[in-house]
Amino acid sequence: MVDLDDIGLFVQVVRYGSFSQTGRRLGMPANTVSRRIQQLEERLGVRLMQRSTRRLSLTDAGRTLHERCAAAVDGLEEAVQDLIAGSRTPSGAVRVALPADFFDFYEMAWVVEFLDAHPLVQLDFVLSDATTDLIAEGIDVAFRGGTTPNPDYVVRQISSGSTGLVASPAYLAAHGAPATLTDLAHHDCVTASRFRGPVTWRLQGSDGAEEEVRVTGRCMANTAQALRKATLAGLGIALLPRIAEADIADGRLVPVLPHYQRGNQNLCVVYPSRRLLPLAVSAFIESVVEKLNAENLQ
Repeated sequence: MVDLDDIGLFVQVVRYGSFSQTGRRLGMPANTVSRRIQQLEERLGVRLMQRSTRRLSLTDAGRTLHERCAAAVDGLEEAVQDLIAGSRTPSGAVRVALPADFFDFYEMAWVVEFLDAHPLVQLDFVLSDATTDLIAEGIDVAFRGGTTPNPDYVVRQISSGSTGLVASPAYLAAHGAPATLTDLAHHDCVTASRFRGPVTWRLQGSDGAEEEVRVTGRCMANTAQALRKATLAGLGIALLPRIAEADIADGRLVPVLPHYQRGNQNLCVVYPSRRLLPLAVSAFIESVVEKLNAENLQ
């Protein structure tokens, strides 16, 4: 069987015109180059080059082989050089899994800024609150809320926050405000979707102690944005993260039992492997971390 490396070496010998020059360019002894070309000729059963003390000349078979293979060899070299260049400059498509409400707190203007800084990068956003199988779905990096360690992935916490109870002024006017955590059991609550069974909220009081209460309601949803909209519509009391901050500031939502919070609502970045992480992926991760950290300091 013909060694394709020897075909590539043959093309280089034709390019540089001698075994010695080819050896110097490739960092190998000239006699090694000569021996490998001779072995290639033996495997092919044809003479590719006429040798003299001063020069090499191609035979008809050698000329035919060179014409057929030179472009392919050059293409492979170009592909390798492009990969090497890409490993030094962020480039290529990055498929990113995000919570459905991600762009409620991460400004699209920051995406524009990132893409302007990295013109060879393309971003493909997949928004869902469902847990994503990174490998099966071809995800390069995921940002997830409250992610626990996963032995199959690299998990890195990048920000933390808390979740509080809120309701619309209309709901509170119609049903009153709960005075204690246990009162929530008698209210309509907007909760995350569950297949069956009760929903239990675990919250920390001002003393840091955790308490829990079972809640019920007639409206459930599987994204934070849908829960927010249901709460704005007056369908009940909800536990909402930072996406509710603007609604609270504008009076569209009102804090309920504000001394109770669900803490440690971490946003984590998750990716399949730390080894040889593409530069475009690491650049996007660092951009998100930088923007969110700056936002949290304000």
